[in-house]
Parts: sequence; C-alpha cells; structure tokens
Amino acid sequence: MNAPALLEAERPFATTRLTVPGMKCAGCIGKIERELPKHPGIAAARANLSAKRVAITHDPAMGEDALTAAMLDLGFEAQPVAEDPLALGTEVAERKRLNRALGVAGFGMMNVMLLSVSVWSGAEGPTRELFHWLSAVIALPVIAYSGRPFFASAWMALSHRRTNMDVPISIGVILASVLSLYETMTGGRHAFFDSAVMLLFFLLAGRALDAEMRTRTRAGIGALLGRMGKSASVIAPDGSTRRVAAKDLEPGMLVLVAAGEALAADGEVIEGTSALDNAMLTGESAPEPVGPGAPVHAGAINLSAPLRIRLTRTAEDTALAEIARLMDEAGQSRSHYVRIADRASRLYAPVVHSLALLAFAGWMIAGADWHQSLTIAIAVLIITCPCAMGLAVPAAQVVAAGALLRRGLLVKDGSALERLAECDVALFDKTGTLTLGTPRADISALDPETRAVALGLAQASRHPLSRGLTAALRIAEVEPAAIADLREVGGEGLTGRWQGNIVALQKPEGAAQALATTLRIGQRLQTIPFTDPLRADVAETLAALKAEGIAASILSGDRAAPVEAAARRLGLGAQAEASPQAKLAALEALKAAGHRPLMVGDGLNDGPALAAAHASIAPGTASDASQQAADAVFIGEALMPVALAVRVARATMRIVRQNFGFSIAYNLLAVPLALTGLVTPLLAAIAMSVSSLVVVANSLRLAGSAR
Repeated sequence: MNAPALLEAERPFATTRLTVPGMKCAGCIGKIERELPKHPGIAAARANLSAKRVAITHDPAMGEDALTAAMLDLGFEAQPVAEDPLALGTEVAERKRLNRALGVAGFGMMNVMLLSVSVWSGAEGPTRELFHWLSAVIALPVIAYSGRPFFASAWMALSHRRTNMDVPISIGVILASVLSLYETMTGGRHAFFDSAVMLLFFLLAGRALDAEMRTRTRAGIGALLGRMGKSASVIAPDGSTRRVAAKDLEPGMLVLVAAGEALAADGEVIEGTSALDNAMLTGESAPEPVGPGAPVHAGAINLSAPLRIRLTRTAEDTALAEIARLMDEAGQSRSHYVRIADRASRLYAPVVHSLALLAFAGWMIAGADWHQSLTIAIAVLIITCPCAMGLAVPAAQVVAAGALLRRGLLVKDGSALERLAECDVALFDKTGTLTLGTPRADISALDPETRAVALGLAQASRHPLSRGLTAALRIAEVEPAAIADLREVGGEGLTGRWQGNIVALQKPEGAAQALATTLRIGQRLQTIPFTDPLRADVAETLAALKAEGIAASILSGDRAAPVEAAARRLGLGAQAEASPQAKLAALEALKAAGHRPLMVGDGLNDGPALAAAHASIAPGTASDASQQAADAVFIGEALMPVALAVRVARATMRIVRQNFGFSIAYNLLAVPLALTGLVTPLLAAIAMSVSSLVVVANSLRLAGSAR
C-alpha cells in the first residue's frame, strides 16, 4: 500500500477541486500529480487537463487558501471551482481571448508576409527600409497583443523558478522581434517580423483548437444535466403545492409530477400509474410503466398521467448527475501524439537554445562581431521553429476530417482520428445505433375500418408506439375515425367509444411482445406488432470493420430479448440490460486485457462509456449529451461511416508519421547549415515556410481517402 493510501486509512481526508487555467500539457499534469502530494497535508492530486481542474485529497484542516498557495509554489495560479461545477464562464472566456489573439495574428501574418514579398524580390535602399518599417508598425503591436498567452505563462513559470514550453517560444519571438527592430532602425538588410508573427499564428491555432475541445466537453456534460427538470411541485402537508428549484429539493419531499414533465430528482412512486420515457438512462425506446413503489430517476419524462413521488436523491446525488461526473472524469485527453509533442517541447527548449548559444559563442570566439554572431543565432532559432512539426498532426487531421464530413461523419476532435486508428474492438449499443431507434408499425393485417379506428385513437397520444402507429397510418393516407370519450390512462393505454363500442389501444396481455400494442373494438382484439429495424447496411459495416481487424459486439441497456434477437441475426456477442456503470466496467475490462475499444452509442446512458472509450462515435439522432461526449457524429440512416472513419483514421496516421519523418529530416539538414552561417535569417524564414508547405501538401493527399 502506498503512502497516501496508508494516510487515508489512518484518518479521513477531504477533497477540494481547484480550477487551474495555466495547466496546458501532459507535463503540467505530471508535475502537479507528482509534486503536490509532497506538500505537508496533501495525500494525492488528480489533474483533469480537459477541464483544467485538479482534485486534491488533503487534511481537512487545510483550507482553500493553503491549497491555492501550494499550487502557486509549483507555478500554477488556482482558484476554487465555482458553486456550479459545470459553469463554462472560464472556458468560454479563455476561448474568446485565444480566438481574438489568433485573428489578430492571422491579420498581421498575412500583411507582413505580403510586405516581405517585395523585400524577398530584391527591393533595395529606401524602398526596402520603407517595407521594413511598415512591417514593424504592423508586427510589433500584433506580437505584443497575440503573444500575451505565451508571455504571461512564461513569466509565471520563470517567476517560480521553473520552465514550460512557453518559455522558449517567448524568448524566440521576443529576440527575433528586437533584432528585427534593430535591423530596421540601422538600415540593415534583413528583418524577419514575418517569422515571429507566423510562429505566433500557428501556435495560437493549436491553443484555440484545444480550448474549443475543452469547451465542447464541458458543454456536453451541461447538456446532460440540462435534461433534469429545473423545478418540481412540492406537496405541503395541507395538500397545497409550491414550485421549488431543483437545487433546493431535499430527500423526503413529496412532489407532484404532471404528464409531460421531466423529473427533477430521483425518487419512488407513492401514488399513480403512468409510463416514463427512460431513454436518457437506458436507451430503451419503449416507455416503462410505473406504479406505486417503482423507483424513478431525474431526467425521465412522465408521458401520460400525474404521479406523486417521494424524493430519495437530489441535486448532485441523482443517477443523472452521477453519469455527468463519470463523463467528466473519463474525458481526459488520451492522444499519443500529444504526449510525443509534449516530450518534444520539453527537449526543444534546452536543445535549441543551447545550439543558438553555442552558435553565438562559437562565432564570437572565431572572430565574428556580435551582430553577425547574434544574426546566426537568430537564424538557428528561426530555422528550428517547430512549425512543420506542429503542422504534422493538425494538417492531416483537418484534411481527413473534411473528407469524412463530406461522407456524413463529423469529427469533433482531431486527436480522435489517432485513437480511432488504434481501436481493435467495437462495442455497439442496439436501439438507435444498430437499429434506427424509431418503432415502426406493421399495419398490413388491418382492414380499412380498423385502420381508421386505430388512427383516431393513436393520434391523441404522445406515447412512442402511438406516434409510430400514427406515422404509418398517415403514410397509408388513412382518415381517422371520430372517437368519443377519448382518454388516456398511464400504464393502461387509450380508451374511447366508436359507434357504440368501447375501443382501446392497450398493452398486450402478458407483454409477450416487447414492441406491440393491442387494438380493441368491442370484443374483438387485434395485435399490432412494431419493429425497430436494423440499419440497412449493418452487416456490410460489420464486415468492413472485420476487414480492418476490428471485432464487434453489442453492449446495450435494452432488455435481454430484443438484444439477443439482434445479436443472433448479426452473429455477434451481446451484453444486455447494462447500466452506465456496467458499460464502463466492460470497457475497463477490455482495456485491462490490452484492447482499445471503440464505443458506438446514442443514449444518455451511453455518455460515460462514450467518454471513457478509447474512441467513440454517436449517430446524429443521439441525445445532445451523447453527441457532445462522442469523438465523432454520423448523419443519416447508414452505419457505414463508422467503418469509413476507422479506415480514414488509419490512413491519416500514416500521413502523420510521414510528416513527422519529413520534419525531423528537415531539421537534421537545416540546423547544421544555420550553425555554419550558411543560412541568413531571411533564408531561415523561407526554409521554415517551405517545410510547412511540404507538410500541408502531403496532408492534402487525404482529401480523397473517404471515397
């Protein structure tokens, strides 16, 4: 047992969550999780990069001020998480700052590069000096504004006697800008404001994409909790009711839930019978009948009749809130290439700066003046700018994502392509994923009169089966019969009178069929079956995945009978009636066995699994929270985009590796030339730009990969 575990066994510990805006890479996570527990009173720390938050397990005697001070000792400003743990204010504000800085850098880069064309073309004398001054007037304010995210981070790190990846970036940009200004003021031939602004633009583009990903992740969790009712009608002892906000509800309260209302907390039915739409928790399209004693959960929609419910769990203790927490904890960045880039960034600072310093010192010793020596050192810094390396991954990801989008699949996070390429097993939810998720009525056995009565009843209900029956009858151009005394009883169905007969749509006796309803006209009974059909290309998609070496199985929250029927038809293994926690456990078991699972699902109950899987895809008909939790979303009734995504992802990773190889070869060739003084800063800027263009051109080969 490790030290923190021993401490926790001896006495209770508290957990505090802090927001850490300065946490930017895997190196930051490692530093926090490694160094913070060394502080007296702190047992453990867990950092979440996507949420930029740290959960600290500590002695209850330590207050928030002591914890934020401990974080500051490591060079990270932190503050307690707001009362609303899903508030997006910080993330949205950061994204807006980065987008503004990116826009300014893009404007400056385009204009400075345009002015540089004349200088590169051989402008001399006053003309060259004019263009240098114009470049300075544009570039210096742009660098001062757009460079703030890097400058502030670098200063924070240096002021606490540590370094991060923003330190070498800031030094390179500032040194290049200062020397360029000196060259401009003294009438020198070379100024390279364009290189400094270009570097900022590409780096800001990466930061902005990262911020967008984090905001979407948090928004997805917010969308999940948004399915809960915002308030509830609490019944007082005298029988009166009052509306109470969801956050103020308490266990033991008695609430009245009207038909069509979403539950605001978990509880137990005390009085009334109805049917609940629990698709957000189970993924099951058929409503669940409930009566006295039945447990109910926040977010379920009461479909037909009022219920009196005694609350058992409220606010952050509900099952839906637990799913949100699981999504939040599971949504960590898992990109292998991001980790490579982080390690490269840690090596970049000492190696490149050492090379630049050696170049300066070596040329000074060799007899060159300080200006020539510094110019060569600047050339080394510019030519080793990791723009091509930085573009190696995003350029390929953007082209591949565009190709997939044209085939109906939206990739929300570029690193998802990397994870998709690594998957070796696929888990599919059934309802709404392998199937279309919409019950379709088989009305072929109904005569015209029976169809008219069925439509007269069905069109008055919000029940999913009634809606499916209504749709089928209207497609058949049926005119509804006039039903008198029409009423709906929760859990029993629709009843009324037609031509003196009692007519009804009701649940089949014994529930022998999972998706069926019984039409009653007087004493005559007729069962109307429903199907939730498989997507037309399911078999073809599974075969395409198998060809890629990916085995598939079903992991569903639906009842065992329909899941097993689908599994037999498709020749797949299956696990039915799986709760969100059970789905997570299945994924963790696969990971422990060395697999990298792909999860494909649509229900809110799939949200944690989608977030925790190695990669995940949701259909366009999925719940908002599931679409937000998934790495990609496919549109339409075809399932083939799932297999297509895997194939394109693997092609993308081949291009990425080629891009990395070219970037490394470029530096192996360019750095010696710069060190020997054969490359001026101007040539260094051109070489850096050409290397980036080569990477982009190679990535464009992916444009036709989704055919």
